[in-house]
Amino acid sequence: MENKTRLVQLIHPSKGRRIALVQEPKLTLLSNFNSVYQLALEALDNKKKIKDLIQEHLTQESLEYDPVYQGNSEWKLLPSFDHPDSPFSCMVSGTGLTHHNSALNRQMMHGQTEEKPSDSLIMYEMGVKGGSPKPGETGTQPEWFYKGNGSVLKAHGDALEVPYYANDGGEEPEIAGLYIIDREGKPWRIGLTTANEFSDHVMEKVNYLYLAPSKIRTCSIGPEAVIDADFESYSGKVSVSRAKDEVWSSDINTGQKNMCHNLANLEFHHFKYESHRIPLQAHVHFYGADAFSFGNNVTLQKGDIMSVHWNNLGRSLENPIAILDPKKQSAPVINQL
Repeated sequence: MENKTRLVQLIHPSKGRRIALVQEPKLTLLSNFNSVYQLALEALDNKKKIKDLIQEHLTQESLEYDPVYQGNSEWKLLPSFDHPDSPFSCMVSGTGLTHHNSALNRQMMHGQTEEKPSDSLIMYEMGVKGGSPKPGETGTQPEWFYKGNGSVLKAHGDALEVPYYANDGGEEPEIAGLYIIDREGKPWRIGLTTANEFSDHVMEKVNYLYLAPSKIRTCSIGPEAVIDADFESYSGKVSVSRAKDEVWSSDINTGQKNMCHNLANLEFHHFKYESHRIPLQAHVHFYGADAFSFGNNVTLQKGDIMSVHWNNLGRSLENPIAILDPKKQSAPVINQL
């Protein structure tokens, strides 16, 4: 069944930021809130459900969704979640090797056969054995990586960039969890969103210890935050188009029924760190990919459109790839104080 409570974040050159409820084919604007974060914090402070707050603040103002989605409106989509006051107050991170195909792709990436398991495949199998603990038990910790602060988050339609220090850039179709830390330091999941984690697989292939720098890239989430979504099982499609022609696509599956870790275990191992529970912090956490074009020897080119669609999570997330000219970029100059 299609999840009903879907929100978008918008910005207008003169009217500023707003949030809106998706009521296809329209977007109905909410009053008093300029971000999903602000809405969630108000719900926590007043011990209300987000869905109830949404209904209390629906206005009579609406927008046609298509022009906004297609980039033909003064209203522009923002990432489906962020910290509205400071990108430094939002942590963007992720969990790898949660899907079998991801582990196999990593195995092949480093030129090893399945008969001789790599560390990546071994870690995946550790998740199979201990990634879904019983309530009250602690499961195997998954692979974890840092992507950056909120400044790396891009919206539907924004370009994902390959900078001068990168070797490549490629889509990773995922679902991300959206979280807020309350004033007492307790984490709360707000909802889920379609996501393109976007990584440098060529750099990672040189040596798997380069995983960390290969992940510090722009990424995209949206266009919609789904408030009432569970994380049991999702199917969808990822594709790459070039000059309006599809050059690659794959069916994809995710959700805890399709993964070696359940959601509770992923969340425990992310939020067990006190530095991840700073009051009023925002978190965007990627749950892992089932397939990506690099695994099929596809090299993305400038202008290619990456598309990620999950059934029941709203409209597709589409982003062009921008390969930046190294000659027009410069390395930072470090000065001595």
